[in-house]
Amino acid sequence: MEHSPPPFFKRGPAPLVRLFFFASLSLALLVLDARFRYTEAVRGALALVVYPIQRIAVAPIDFLEGVGGYFSSQSQLLDENAALRAQALANSQDALRFQAAQAESAQLRRMLGAAEKLEARAMPAEILYAGRDPYSHKVFIDRGGRHGVRPGSPVADDSGVVGQVTRVHALLSEVTLLTDPDQAIPVQVLRNGLRAVAFGGGNSGMLELRFMPANAEIQNGDRLVTSGIDGTYPAGLPVATVVDIERDAEHTFARVICRPAAGVDRGLFVLVLSDDTQRAARPDDVQPGKGRRLDKTRRARIKEAAREPAKAEATDVAR
Repeated sequence: MEHSPPPFFKRGPAPLVRLFFFASLSLALLVLDARFRYTEAVRGALALVVYPIQRIAVAPIDFLEGVGGYFSSQSQLLDENAALRAQALANSQDALRFQAAQAESAQLRRMLGAAEKLEARAMPAEILYAGRDPYSHKVFIDRGGRHGVRPGSPVADDSGVVGQVTRVHALLSEVTLLTDPDQAIPVQVLRNGLRAVAFGGGNSGMLELRFMPANAEIQNGDRLVTSGIDGTYPAGLPVATVVDIERDAEHTFARVICRPAAGVDRGLFVLVLSDDTQRAARPDDVQPGKGRRLDKTRRARIKEAAREPAKAEATDVAR
């Protein structure tokens, strides 16, 4: 017996025809979407409709991850709070020692009649980007002339000196890092007060103390701070730590390599320091041209004064 569908059911096209039709339709939609992007609106509408279903599907996973993250963050916060309490206690002890040393220093300065040192003002700034020149170590910060930044201002972070402002624009400034080969900073050894000059080591990321005598009293692990005698950097800022000393009997000077204390190659925020202390002008800074003219005038007067006795003697001999 032959079984045939009821007459009220319509039999569609053959399965092979339907497969070919839908495959052609898929290819056409792929081409239209790739070339003309006609289906972006449809895809966006479908994504909007399916989004609640996706959220419901991943809700248990998000819940479990949130619970685990909560407990892990709580444990991490407890550990960080304990570490911060210990650090705060250590900082409070250091602050008390610093206040006592500062009061003693002020008393000694008053006894010696020296000028009082004013505290340096700090302006926070964010590093925008680094310089394009691979042979120079420079960064740009988001503070400029309108914010009160001046050329030559020292720049530091929470660990020590970072560099110096070398160019100021209206809204940003250029900072030359300590590791730049053309940068130099006067330092002194914190242990014994030995003064030196640290130069940038370039791509090595280190600093070098040049022209140090081979018998200089310096050793590995010595900490270097700013000496303050240049009138630019405030005294006492951490600069570097001595990591290697090469002494050779054939050479007069030793080669001293230091690691910077500050994050010259990391970090996003720095402090621009400004010191309003009034310092006496250098002898060579007081109108060089006028000083030279005065020197010439003095020399001429001395020569004339020396010639007058000779002229008087010659007149007496002639008489």
